[in-house]
Amino acid sequence: MSKYYYLVAGLPDLALDDSKLSYTVADFKTEFYPYLSDADKKLIDLFYLKFDNANVLKLLKDRDAVIDTCGLYSVDELSGFIAMLKDGDEVPDRVFPSYLSAFISDYFNQPTEEMNSLPENRLAGLYYAYAMKCKNRFVSDWFSFNLTVNNILVALTARKYKFEVAPLIVGDTSICEALRTSTARDFGLGTEVDYLDQLMKISEVEELVEREKKIDQLRWNWMEEATFFNYFTIERLFVFLLQLEMIERWLSLDKERGSQLFRSMIDALKNEVQIPAEFR
Repeated sequence: MSKYYYLVAGLPDLALDDSKLSYTVADFKTEFYPYLSDADKKLIDLFYLKFDNANVLKLLKDRDAVIDTCGLYSVDELSGFIAMLKDGDEVPDRVFPSYLSAFISDYFNQPTEEMNSLPENRLAGLYYAYAMKCKNRFVSDWFSFNLTVNNILVALTARKYKFEVAPLIVGDTSICEALRTSTARDFGLGTEVDYLDQLMKISEVEELVEREKKIDQLRWNWMEEATFFNYFTIERLFVFLLQLEMIERWLSLDKERGSQLFRSMIDALKNEVQIPAEFR
């Protein structure tokens, strides 16, 4: 396992309530990424692929869309891969992640009426499944934890507003299945998810910004605990990157935007039971 004494020693301490950052997620990719081993670059790639996911969705709707440059692939590369897959060609896994190839191919080949979830939810499910197969225990566990947190919160919100839960759940784990099918107050997960009570209390917080902060604090605490004995390792760099992204997001938010996010989230839940027109 590679050790990154110089890189980790040079990282600043981060706190969730930091009011400024000396550098960003984008800076991390340019400044730290070149110093990683090839194996560890693949782990960090799992983080940056979320931006490629969003970029692919944008380009499928609008080939002239402006994409987020934090992704691993340029707009020309993504456009080229999309064109190849649309024509039925194959893109080698070593060049382009298999889950993205599968998603794009299905997008063009599967009839709309056979789709049982939104494209972004299908892509998220494939992404999490791909990442959870990672051989690094911490990175795999992080994606599993994050998937579970997201799904439980979605399920609790859906129940609160009397939406159907099943279509909103992402992924195919046993926890996903319980959330889709259980009518129990705790979805039958009381003994399986040890932070379920925390999530249930968080979901009851009415003020969105406060609620989101509590969710991120839960994530922050989980990361710190899971890597407590990791010193100068890729796990510590992965956590720093996650925390950096979290702080960036909070620096861009305020209470007014938080209220807007809440309204848009509820609107999205109402609309997610059907495929929007732009995807048909």
